[in-house]
Amino acid sequence: MGDRWVGVAMSDPQGILASPLTIIDRTDEQSAVNAILSIIEQNQVGVVVAGLPISMNGSIGPQAEKVQDFVRELSKHTEVPIEFRDERLTTVSAQKLMKMTRKRGKVRDDAMAAALILQGYLDEKIA
Repeated sequence: MGDRWVGVAMSDPQGILASPLTIIDRTDEQSAVNAILSIIEQNQVGVVVAGLPISMNGSIGPQAEKVQDFVRELSKHTEVPIEFRDERLTTVSAQKLMKMTRKRGKVRDDAMAAALILQGYLDEKIA
């Protein structure tokens, strides 16, 4: 989650493969929360995985605090569990992946990064 956009990804019904879904403009935080709540409801989401931008030294910086605040607000409106996952370097990985697959422009970096975060979560659950 950046200052302007929230990348959203979904898994397949079996919880094996994550794919980019969309991006949400978060200039109006309540509208962004409502958009995510709508996605949760429409897709019968069982768990939300939120990327937490931990600093390279392992500390919680200002951006991570913004994510935590956003998730606190979201959690007030849903009973779906929300789990954090370290998102260090996922945007860089997403940009490299999109360059290699020539998907840049078709899928936003934020949504691809969300898919990478979710895929890491799914892979851990399967292992």
